Amino acid sequence: MAAICVYCASGTGIAEAYLELATAVGARLAADGHTLVSGGGRVSMMGAVARAARAGGAHTTGVIPVHLQGREIADTDADELLVVDTMRERKKAMDDRADAFLALPGGIGTLEELFEVWTAGSLTMHAKPVVVLDHDGFYAPLWAFLDGLHERGFVRAEALDRLHRVDTVDAAFAVLDRLLAE
Repeated sequence: MAAICVYCASGTGIAEAYLELATAVGARLAADGHTLVSGGGRVSMMGAVARAARAGGAHTTGVIPVHLQGREIADTDADELLVVDTMRERKKAMDDRADAFLALPGGIGTLEELFEVWTAGSLTMHAKPVVVLDHDGFYAPLWAFLDGLHERGFVRAEALDRLHRVDTVDAAFAVLDRLLAE
């Protein structure tokens, strides 16, 4: 079907509920016949998505910078593991291999990746879907901030419309499937 790039947490100390969410996303991705593109780490949510996707039969591609191989523990079980020199190369490789992007809860790295791909789409640099799975209101403060930016004229309505917000795994894949079919 499609190559879905999943952005999510790669740090330690993540609550079990978020690891379960990542596992559910990986399982659903595989069940729907998609392939996974990820940051190439085997820890935290990133690892949970990849393990679940592979367990369901999905092809997994990981892209990891050489300097993060130890910190994020390179996912050597990936069907394809690309080791690159820089974070910029990582993001480009992930972007190039993806047909769509799905952001789960995460920290500053997840936010940076989400904002970059969303911005590029809003500037018509690509037409790939960008979906945010806002499990348990994780992103509620961000939505309030973005809505405030829009009200003040700093974010165009068209840009906000390119960012698809959902709160369940089923809704995320329904939106991805609809947008990929268009």
